[in-house]
Amino acid sequence: MIPMVNLKAQYTEIKDEVEQGLAQTIENCSFILGPNVQAFEQECAAYLGVKHALGVASGTDALHLALLAEGIGKGDEVITTAFTFIATAEAIKYVGATPVFVDIDPRTFNIAPEAILKAITSRTKAVMPVHLFGQPADMAQIVEICQEHDLKLIEDCCQSFGASVNGKQTGAIGDSAGFSFFPSKNLGAFGDGGLVVTHSDSTAAKLKQLRNHGSNVRYYHDIIGYNSRLDEMQAVILRAKLKRLEQYNEGRRRAAHLYSKLMADLPLTTPFEDGLGVHVYHQYTLLSERRDEIMQALQAKQIGCAVYYPVPLHQQIAFKEECEGMSLPVTESVAANCFSLPICPFLKDEEIHEIVDVIKSVF
Repeated sequence: MIPMVNLKAQYTEIKDEVEQGLAQTIENCSFILGPNVQAFEQECAAYLGVKHALGVASGTDALHLALLAEGIGKGDEVITTAFTFIATAEAIKYVGATPVFVDIDPRTFNIAPEAILKAITSRTKAVMPVHLFGQPADMAQIVEICQEHDLKLIEDCCQSFGASVNGKQTGAIGDSAGFSFFPSKNLGAFGDGGLVVTHSDSTAAKLKQLRNHGSNVRYYHDIIGYNSRLDEMQAVILRAKLKRLEQYNEGRRRAAHLYSKLMADLPLTTPFEDGLGVHVYHQYTLLSERRDEIMQALQAKQIGCAVYYPVPLHQQIAFKEECEGMSLPVTESVAANCFSLPICPFLKDEEIHEIVDVIKSVF
């Protein structure tokens, strides 16, 4: 059996450090916004090259609070991609704004800058690109568009911790950004967790209030806020993993490049690296018109595989009202043909060869 992500192998590597840190946290009885959360926030800010990094309860919360802190609200429009997990658009809806879905680049699967330009209206207040599957979006063009039209740029980095563009980390390019620490992510917790980052002192101050019941001083509440704080125990785990993140991401890139080399002559489309940034392969996603046959063959051999995402957001029932009749041809084509293979730093070369042999057998 080959799982999509081998979390057990990763745990074995960090077991002693994590268990020692958790035991110390329990002994100290400091569980909410304690020393490990504070240290982790500082370490993330230094790694990402941002002024402020604030731990929150999930990646969804990170995007939600980032939008609120940037002043996005009722009546505003936020341009984003329909080829992403629903949390991207949920966060926009949470603040009362309208997600405006546009098409994607057929090679990177990221939001197409030219599609952003065509979707701008007088109500557009922000753009939220997703660095999908660990591939950075075309940020040079997106930054230029946002500056020209005075739009906020909020990065969805929930799949891209460690990815970079021209030496700058994703999350450090826009006005603010949200990250997810869902267990399967490149930097994953042992449960839910998230991070919001920004260069702005005023935005960071607002975020601190928002994540902690609208309070700066205990029991004094200036605004209606939320209970969205990164757990101290998760921070212990994440600190251990952050030290190894570069090694982990390099392991994912090694596995991805071997996959692509072995499947170079097959009639399917392997992931594209545009050279504008460093892809960290949160997922290794291919395109094939014979997707279902390939996945059935893999499943018969107990090899993990999955479709991210089978139904684009503009075709989801939840968005039926605002997206009735909408057509996004590239997004729809990719969703109909994409599938993902196991990818993680602990995937062995012989496992990759075994997986590719099964795929070759289909052809």
